[in-house]
Amino acid sequence: MKRTNVYADPEDLAIIKEAAKRRGISEAEIIRQGIHLAAMANRVWDEPLFSRTFPGPGRTLTKDEVRDVVADAAQRETGSGTAA
Repeated sequence: MKRTNVYADPEDLAIIKEAAKRRGISEAEIIRQGIHLAAMANRVWDEPLFSRTFPGPGRTLTKDEVRDVVADAAQRETGSGTAA
């Protein structure tokens, strides 16, 4: 780990202090968790989240069509004639 200094709002620090006491962990651990969340929220990924495409009808499926496709897939997974 690397040490760093930051400026924080006193009200935020009071909330962190309360939470640390309530959760039985250090204030530093809560701050580290917050830094990690901020880092992940601002990360630029090497590839898009949905990089693969799948063939489809070219329109949004209806609720019934989605249900039928999921049921068919579940039947294939379990090898049974009825959805589990």
